[in-house]
Amino acid sequence: MTTVRVWGSRGSIAASGAQTIRYGGNTSCVELRTDDGSVIVLDAGTGMRELGAQLALEGVREVHVLLSHLHLDHLQGLAFFAPLYDADTTIHLYGPPSPLQSLSERISAYMSDPLFPVHLAHVPSDLQMHDAPYESMAIGSATVLACPLAHRGPTVGWRIEDAGRSLVYMPDHEPAMVTRLETADPSWVSGAGLAHEADVLLHDAQYTEEEYPSHRGWGHSSIAHVVQFARLAAVRRLVLFHHDPSHSDAELDWVHARAVELWGAGEDAPLIAHDGMAFELAALGARRTATPA
Repeated sequence: MTTVRVWGSRGSIAASGAQTIRYGGNTSCVELRTDDGSVIVLDAGTGMRELGAQLALEGVREVHVLLSHLHLDHLQGLAFFAPLYDADTTIHLYGPPSPLQSLSERISAYMSDPLFPVHLAHVPSDLQMHDAPYESMAIGSATVLACPLAHRGPTVGWRIEDAGRSLVYMPDHEPAMVTRLETADPSWVSGAGLAHEADVLLHDAQYTEEEYPSHRGWGHSSIAHVVQFARLAAVRRLVLFHHDPSHSDAELDWVHARAVELWGAGEDAPLIAHDGMAFELAALGARRTATPA
């Protein structure tokens, strides 16, 4: 059984307060427990702090952290991740490669003086850095693959296949940046190959259709674009992710309703992520019959 839990679903910056109680305000962090019990963490946003406390309570001694990119909203929880300070824990940290600096050098720009009092090089855990793999690799019972995406700076999406099911994670992605998705050949669309026939796709849905034109090129998707992308990639279940920090719970209710309207109502209609959301990959990605759009 492969289980998934969302510890942070917000984008850009954490957003707490009365208007974000139901969907939550932590930035991107998703935990996946593979069929053999391996722990995979997708991104290190502020939701990672609470996840780390849970893993410490469980006595987990090995964690695989897969970073989509190094923008601060996807990284700032790392410094508060309890297993990082446990000498008995091994942490494998994967991130998009850069021709200019190593992954360690880039993350150290955040975890070093004057931005943070503990330098990355001085954490007591066994921290092992890896470039994101552009060929399949194994993590426990899972097969993992990364692919570059259209976003600002080196960015990857992740595909995890385990126990016959697949999860694709694309929290920051703008496939419509230079392509008309409604008429595009999937082979020319950023990320479409990685997402092809995924059982579950967690995808950037930061902007409404009205907001998107003034944010074109920022590296994020509109509701219409993420639905078009999921259709193009023949995804079975779409989960809206990376919510704009300015969107209240009521506005996210509308975002979800709009995605369902565009996709078509039915058992396969899109879901919207919230902090604390949990599901079994096999159950959420099961084949069903949806009402045509």
